[in-house]
Amino acid sequence: MDLTHYPRIRCGHWPTPLEPMPNLSAELGGPTLWVKRDDCTGLSSGGNKTRKLEYLIADALAQGADTVITQGATQSNHARQTAALCAKEKLTCHILLEDRTGFKDPSYKLNGNVLLDRLHGATVSARPAGADMQAEMVALADDLKTKGKKPYVIPGGGSNPIGALGYVNAALELTHQLNEMGLKATHLVLATGSSGTHAGLLAGLKILNSPLKVVGFGVRAPKEKQEQMVYDLACKTATMLGHEGVVKREDVFADCNYVGAGYGMPTSGMVEAVRLLAETEGLLFDPVYTGKGLAGMIDWIRHNRFTANDTVIFLHTGGSAALFGYPDTFELEGYVN
Repeated sequence: MDLTHYPRIRCGHWPTPLEPMPNLSAELGGPTLWVKRDDCTGLSSGGNKTRKLEYLIADALAQGADTVITQGATQSNHARQTAALCAKEKLTCHILLEDRTGFKDPSYKLNGNVLLDRLHGATVSARPAGADMQAEMVALADDLKTKGKKPYVIPGGGSNPIGALGYVNAALELTHQLNEMGLKATHLVLATGSSGTHAGLLAGLKILNSPLKVVGFGVRAPKEKQEQMVYDLACKTATMLGHEGVVKREDVFADCNYVGAGYGMPTSGMVEAVRLLAETEGLLFDPVYTGKGLAGMIDWIRHNRFTANDTVIFLHTGGSAALFGYPDTFELEGYVN
């Protein structure tokens, strides 16, 4: 598997740590638990999008772009990291944020990732729920072209075959870490949304003939739609790398029973999971993606869907900055004036 044919900007901190979670394992009485710390990628407080953006922004520069356009939900981790790398590479950045929750709290609309988008110098504009975000980006790109700009459009989450290369590379990195540590993991668990992280990992692991089983916990779409998105992108990515047919439909699994009322909407399981990891392992997770992925993993453990003999790695995709957009969700106690 040769990724050197594709331009890449190396801006992350690699490899990200692979660490045990003994306190959580003991608390749950479940399998041996590890965490792959992609919250430690280094770009604007870290997160999984750094891996994708190393390839996407390199592609933009190779095409002569001077402007990048992307989109996401209000508290988008992808938008934050895109704005950061654009700042580093001296590219103008336009971010379109879709209101998927209807929350009016100023903390949600202006704090967290939104604050950081603006701090990195991006232009941020809102779009209503249900907007055709791809069409909105194309319209903006067309307008900028009439003004002499050279825009490059990145899909939400950076989820296309170029972006997915970042997680093909992550599959190589993780496989090397497991070999070096002599660790025989059975499952890799992650939150799955726009599908690029899930698809890239799956393509990479299948190309490497890894025995790891990938378990995705959905954060937005119904199961059938989520799995089809992951499968389609994994196939396109593997084909681009010369490995057509290596990913099978039965390789793709997403449990979408932990979404709750919708994307970005808090659930009791998410709140419990975020608090539990903070209190047992000193780790911060986010309320939109990793919190719901953890809620799914924890529930699986409690219902014996992972066995005591399993070794499970949770992919921490970052995003703790979004916690500051949800100040009233966790009902925290203990502050003494």
